[in-house]
Amino acid sequence: MLHGFVDRLERCVGPLAEQLTRESASVAEVAIAHIAAAEQLAATDAETGIARLWQEAAGEAAARFCHELIDAAGDFPPIPARHYPALFEALAAGIVVRPAFGRHPRLAIWGLVEARLQQADLLVLGGLNEGTWPGLAAFDPWMSRQMRQQFGIAVPERAIGIAAHDFAQAIGAPAVALTRAARREGVPTIPSRWLLRLDAVLRATGLDNVLTPETEIESAATLQDVPERRRPLAPVAPCPPVKARPRQLAVTQIETWIRDPYAIYARYILRLRALDELDAEPGRAELGTAVHDALAEFVKRHPRGLPADPEAELIEIARDCFGAYLTRPGAWAFWWPRFERIARWFIAEERLRRGDIAESFSERNGRLVIPAPAGPFTITAIADRIDRLRSGEVTILDYKTGVLPSKTEIENGIAVQLPLEGAIARAGGFDGVAGMPSALEYWRLSGSEPAGERKPLAADDPGGLIDRVLAGVGGLVARFDDPATPYLPVPVQRWTPRFSDYRHLERLEEDEDEWL
Repeated sequence: MLHGFVDRLERCVGPLAEQLTRESASVAEVAIAHIAAAEQLAATDAETGIARLWQEAAGEAAARFCHELIDAAGDFPPIPARHYPALFEALAAGIVVRPAFGRHPRLAIWGLVEARLQQADLLVLGGLNEGTWPGLAAFDPWMSRQMRQQFGIAVPERAIGIAAHDFAQAIGAPAVALTRAARREGVPTIPSRWLLRLDAVLRATGLDNVLTPETEIESAATLQDVPERRRPLAPVAPCPPVKARPRQLAVTQIETWIRDPYAIYARYILRLRALDELDAEPGRAELGTAVHDALAEFVKRHPRGLPADPEAELIEIARDCFGAYLTRPGAWAFWWPRFERIARWFIAEERLRRGDIAESFSERNGRLVIPAPAGPFTITAIADRIDRLRSGEVTILDYKTGVLPSKTEIENGIAVQLPLEGAIARAGGFDGVAGMPSALEYWRLSGSEPAGERKPLAADDPGGLIDRVLAGVGGLVARFDDPATPYLPVPVQRWTPRFSDYRHLERLEEDEDEWL
């Protein structure tokens, strides 16, 4: 029976799966394959997929959306087909399904304009959350409020005034129920300003707690979230076979492995990747990448000495690295001034240090193979910068635009990136550069005050730190070469990573008593 299910799934979804593997595909072609797969999946022995999929109000709305998507896709450039699911989800999120008129003789769902013109025995005001009713004031990046007034265009706050008028008119009905969602997508919401104002007026008149939920309605609403049967699941603890476990990891991923083994399981064994949001505003990650690229390019151009005007040349390189980001008002107003301060600090440090440096290297690839019970394990790295000193030793630098590892994390072998890069350099594993590390340093580049800061690791004994970290990583690899070792999510809470793409799969927020 399972073979038949798989065969049917292959017949229905196979063409769509082939489309999604293409590196460049027409949105219209992928959408047509998507719709065809959905229709075939919906078909039964007694009814066609077309008849089932597009029936009633929801089906009509879906059909209308799909036709509009295919029509508009002709003007859309080809995209990597793997991005289509995120594109479809983003476009479909705004589709509203409204029941057909006359579905129930005594029940109607009205918008604010419709509600102004009609009366009802009981009026239910829904969505009384800040941001929903009233909605957020529209932001106009092109015209100020004064300019809008001079052009005779309504200011954004006028919409809030109209929403207040609608609320005041609706609350005057003979019987009114005020409702709102306490949470939205699991996040607590803020009551509408109308409700807060109403509570303030009632308190001032001595009528505290007059507007309280009706017991029967509140109990019925609570029962909606109570399942008929509860089957608690054990904590996530996958134990894949050793042959499926990775035999090579980058130094940054080894730190993730220590903090959150499940993230390694999800990324390298399940091969799950988070999709970037469509047209998302650049954030700190993009800022960090642009800063890294600018400094790396500057050092590549001048590995042995500085140019006549190093700060001006670094600024010019950075303009190319920031590129389109500088067209964003936020990046131009906040990021660029920060980088200018970083550039001044960086060049000042370069002038102080270049006398002891024979040559500097940027973005060098390196690897180190260590023995392990299941066979050799490879550690890889891309060092932000390696300076070969005139003494023959090397200094390894890592640029950080965000938070630096704490002293506790370094001493406990959690922040292993720089020590492992030191181990690779000591073994001659970096392309074209080798030597005994005399210093391991983080350079924190915040652009604030101070604009930059040097943070050396184990300044008195970098070799000892490298030995301890390398021994700890060897033990980690040996432990996970045991097929009985599970990939647990965040085994030690104090070492929880600041960010993870897989947190929603790890169920960390479930109560422990639900697992017992």
